[in-house]
Amino acid sequence: MEVKGGYVGNLLRVNLNDKTYHAEHLDEALLNLFLGGRGVAAKIYFEEIAPEVRPLDEANKLIFMSGPLTGTIVPGSTKFQCATKSPETGIYLCSNSGGDFGPQLKFAGYDGLIIEGRASKPVYLSINDDKVKVEDATKLWGKTTGKVYKILKEKTGYSQAGIMCVGPAAEGKVAFSCIKVDGRSFGRGGAGAVMASKNLKAIVVKGQGRLNYANLAELKKRIKPREVRKACQSLADYGRAIYTESINELGCYPVRNFQTAVFSGVDKIDARSMKENFFVKNQACFKCPVACLKVCRLKTGRFEGWTVAPEYETIWALGAQCGVSDFNAILSANLLCDEYGMDTISTGNIIGFAMELYERGMITREDTGGLKLSFGSPEAVLGAIELIANRKKVGEVLARGFRGIAAEVPGSERYMMQVKGMPFAAYDPRGFYGMGLTYGTSSRGACHNVGGWSIRAELLSGDYDRFALKGKGKLIKSIQDTRAYLDCLGICTVVRRALGFSDKPDPTILNLVTGLDFTDKLMEIGERIYNLERVILTREGIRRKDDMLPPRIMKEKLPEGPAKGHVLTKEMYEVELDEYYEARRWSKEGIPTQDKLEALSLQDIR
Repeated sequence: MEVKGGYVGNLLRVNLNDKTYHAEHLDEALLNLFLGGRGVAAKIYFEEIAPEVRPLDEANKLIFMSGPLTGTIVPGSTKFQCATKSPETGIYLCSNSGGDFGPQLKFAGYDGLIIEGRASKPVYLSINDDKVKVEDATKLWGKTTGKVYKILKEKTGYSQAGIMCVGPAAEGKVAFSCIKVDGRSFGRGGAGAVMASKNLKAIVVKGQGRLNYANLAELKKRIKPREVRKACQSLADYGRAIYTESINELGCYPVRNFQTAVFSGVDKIDARSMKENFFVKNQACFKCPVACLKVCRLKTGRFEGWTVAPEYETIWALGAQCGVSDFNAILSANLLCDEYGMDTISTGNIIGFAMELYERGMITREDTGGLKLSFGSPEAVLGAIELIANRKKVGEVLARGFRGIAAEVPGSERYMMQVKGMPFAAYDPRGFYGMGLTYGTSSRGACHNVGGWSIRAELLSGDYDRFALKGKGKLIKSIQDTRAYLDCLGICTVVRRALGFSDKPDPTILNLVTGLDFTDKLMEIGERIYNLERVILTREGIRRKDDMLPPRIMKEKLPEGPAKGHVLTKEMYEVELDEYYEARRWSKEGIPTQDKLEALSLQDIR
């Protein structure tokens, strides 16, 4: 069938070496197989980024790709994807962000954007419909993300535009520096360092075009924003921070670098406390009726004033992971990370790790420049962020990420909560065993989203025994495949169930937008993408040994709470992993078989 809507049909390729650019046609056969977003970006990565390319090499590329629903009238249609090789893990990275950039890129006439080469001096890229310019950014270099955003807004004069930029942390090649996008982020994996290594400080995009729809009249009947908001009411009221209290009550909320999983100060940092003591107003993303973002007021300190509140993961990373229960301090730390341009999850995880090393005498006050790096200290968290972002004292080592730290601090690996170099998120897998597979088999390292967010199935719904091993391999596979196709659509996961997109998807909305028939195809597309990503990983050297969990998870029992005494031993995890590989039809080493690839129309992918 012919594409009638949703897609624009073009990619924009920009070469920073000679400041040239051209548009490329987006092949319909590619869309039928990989849908858009994460899938198309992964396919381009496979074809254009060789295994031997290092993350900060000129040959590495930034691949940005929207989905067929990005920028449409469908609620929550703000998402787009980035693929590159990660400075944090050294392997393939996929990442997603919201903001206005993805929709504006499509309005300008492009589904995707590929950045290659390296500029000879700091530049920013300006895209205004078919007018593409590489501009001087010397005066922007060294500035924080908030200042860059403000300067470019004023300079361009655009009332509505998408702006992405990097901060000083990326310029200093911090391994987990991020790309800020209209106040959101390509957070995990260090894409910011890749962008800065190309001397690219920012990208501004403004589009005047309109998107086509295959059946706009029927689509408008199908979309019911009030019902979407009603279905997402708890998130509208509290944001994703609503999970803090429940995860803690179940004994799965990591504290002080995963030494325990129950936080005594949770009532000071949970969603209700935030709303009662700091909340100012809700804020919505592009075309979203839910408005789950919370604007809060910092009451004290050098950052006093309004700021967008952090979500569940960040509250944990800069809070309980570091033993901190001061929400004003968490808001300050989040804002500081945003201004420097650093992933909050990796930053908080690594600071908590460093605090444990400090308490064990493996890091000294001489290493920290006098900073007392103790659990529970807001000053320590803020001070550590400054050290990392500016690569001073121990921050020089911490800025390299876990892979770099391991080479510098002998014996520290046993305290690293990571897989493939990517730090854990805010869930302890000893409290629900499927989460171990999520961390272990994620396409980008220990990621709770890409790897399969099993919290609903194992903890919230009661559909699965959280301490059972059998069935978890099949469960995580299904969740991963679901998330893979969702990351191709261009919509936020907050609204996806309300729109019919789950592990048993109703593609009606997608069909009405595109004019294509995706009935019974979305889960297969998700599986195809996950297998493509695994082929990329195996090509880059990943095997079964790299899917293993850190020692603390496999050897140390949880000391307290509802999950007290539980541990996910290596033998137990191997049972899950075997079932998972079998469900995927991968070899014992985690390599997709030729039969599986052929069944997914990936026979030429090797």
